[in-house]
Amino acid sequence: MPNNKNNDQTPWWQPGLILFSRLSVWIGGPILVAIFVGKYLDKKYNTQPWLFLLSVGIAFAISTFGIIRDSMRELKKIDEEEQMKNKKSHSAKKDD
Repeated sequence: MPNNKNNDQTPWWQPGLILFSRLSVWIGGPILVAIFVGKYLDKKYNTQPWLFLLSVGIAFAISTFGIIRDSMRELKKIDEEEQMKNKKSHSAKKDD
């Protein structure tokens, strides 16, 4: 996996696209798995639509947790980058 630091060779849009794809997987992945697993279990145990609804509900909770976790990590990274910029800016002003 490439270095997450934003350097001169990285296009400006790449970090946003990476975040978008990670969050999209958190939305789509668990829901798609839950749909197929829920339908299979409902057919197997003849419990339509309860196991389907339960599996989709669990997938929704997993998706929500994953999105919040990744979003908080990105916000923390942005805060750290801003603090580094502020430190550099502040030390440059002192040197003048």
